[in-house]
Amino acid sequence: MAFPSDRQSLIPSFLYSTSFVSRPLNLDQTARNSATGIREPPSVSEIGQKFMIPAPAENKKIEMYSPQFYAACTFGGILSCGLTHMTVTPLDLVKCNMQIDPAKYKSISSGFGVLLKEQGFKGFFRGWVPTLLGYSAQGACKFGFYEFFKKYYGDLAGPENFSKYKTLIYLAGSASAEVIADIALCPFEAVKVRVQTQPGFARGMSDGFPKFVKSEGALGLYKGLVPLWGRQIPYTMMKFASFETIVELIYKHAVPIPKNECSKPTQLGISFAGGYVAGVFCAIVSHPADNLVSFLNNAKDASVGDAVKKLGLWGLFTRGLPLRIVMIGTLTGAQWGIYDAFKVFVGLPTTGGVTPAPAAAAIEPAKA
Repeated sequence: MAFPSDRQSLIPSFLYSTSFVSRPLNLDQTARNSATGIREPPSVSEIGQKFMIPAPAENKKIEMYSPQFYAACTFGGILSCGLTHMTVTPLDLVKCNMQIDPAKYKSISSGFGVLLKEQGFKGFFRGWVPTLLGYSAQGACKFGFYEFFKKYYGDLAGPENFSKYKTLIYLAGSASAEVIADIALCPFEAVKVRVQTQPGFARGMSDGFPKFVKSEGALGLYKGLVPLWGRQIPYTMMKFASFETIVELIYKHAVPIPKNECSKPTQLGISFAGGYVAGVFCAIVSHPADNLVSFLNNAKDASVGDAVKKLGLWGLFTRGLPLRIVMIGTLTGAQWGIYDAFKVFVGLPTTGGVTPAPAAAAIEPAKA
């Protein structure tokens, strides 16, 4: 029994067929069947040819910037953002409560202690469903549209200008993608914050969503959209532009061999390291807006002015920042690791390091 070259199929090779080949009609057998009225049983070879299964395409590549490429990037974004944000729900829960009620949640350790005492272990994962759904939707748009806009703006600039101004193209592409991604995230974020910071409001997404809409109307779900843009757009611009730059510098100055000669585990390790450093920068530049989003989604009819008056400028920039640096650094590193691992899994190269002009790369199949 023969098997395909690099994957051992459980289906015998004689059932495979790469094309449908016509067979000559057996006139003698047809005549005998007509005369006797009895049909002869089919031979084994005939059974095999009737039940043909097309052979699987081995080592099929996804072409760069094809619809399949963008679909893979979109799905990779779902995995990277949805799973990681859901995993750090306990940290996010403590951070939000420290921002809303600093007198009660004075520090990271005391915040965990208060939650454990009042709500038990289950309380650490309150709001995980809107977190998973919201950041999965955001991740799909963030990564999928980033790849699209990076290619689009790169084509507008041309290969020469792309090489000169690639950081500006990364910034423009990521900002454009995040505008769309936050529209998808905002309703889930509003419900998440309310569930996490107001005990007794709702158990989760299923009862929290209709209760929120009944209380503040459908437009209330987007009350925090502008502050969310203020938090997420600078965050995402820093996340993508700094990641691409950091990874390129690592390959240029810290790795002695070209990227395409590095092993896949080494490339994924560099993706995680670059993502973690980028995440630290992301947390710092987006933290004031993060405090605003938490305040506005927790307090009904509150305004940005109310938030600044209550938190103060110093509190706006620093309240909950150490915890957010730890959370966002780990989160961003893990996101880039998962995203690039999925790209490697489907046969695409990891992000960053080698930056071909998009117009040239579009006509070449991806190299695993």
